[in-house]
Amino acid sequence: MSLMRLAYASEATFEAKPVEKGVEPHVARILMTSRKNNAKDHLVGGLYYGNDRFFQYLEGDEDAVRRTYDRILKDERHRNVVTLIEEPLSSRTFSNWSMKYVPLSRDVRKFLDEQGLESFEPSSFTSDQCEKMIELIRNSSQDQNLGRRDDRKSVGDAPQVLSSGMKVGLIVAGLVLVGALVIGGTML
Repeated sequence: MSLMRLAYASEATFEAKPVEKGVEPHVARILMTSRKNNAKDHLVGGLYYGNDRFFQYLEGDEDAVRRTYDRILKDERHRNVVTLIEEPLSSRTFSNWSMKYVPLSRDVRKFLDEQGLESFEPSSFTSDQCEKMIELIRNSSQDQNLGRRDDRKSVGDAPQVLSSGMKVGLIVAGLVLVGALVIGGTML
């Protein structure tokens, strides 16, 4: 079995929708399908989506990587696909990820700033920038579960799930239930 690695850049053909759970909905569907297919084919790698563009890195068995890339080339959600890296690999470097996703984060913004890039345009990355982007994805501690995980430091900063009106309603309902149990208990 010969291993290979491949990185490509492409432009999204879809119009980005409002972000749900920290991930654009089209991208979330791509990730869920990729994770399932990649796990089956023993492929690993990472994906970054920003500025309506994709940067994806794959590694694994050469035949599986090529089949996956052929599917991507035919996928209507991608256009202007550019191969950035395509070469043999001696051993895996993403051993635990079928498709790691890195959302817009301080790491990516810092990478762009360090490279003197005003926006995310991976099709124009140099070889060195590709390697740095792959390393960023590999080392990122950001979201891998399609949920939102940004730079929050404490649980107290988490988004509120219940509105204050819902909280009041639940408290009132609880008090009514306790009252009913008390009254029902005295009737026995």
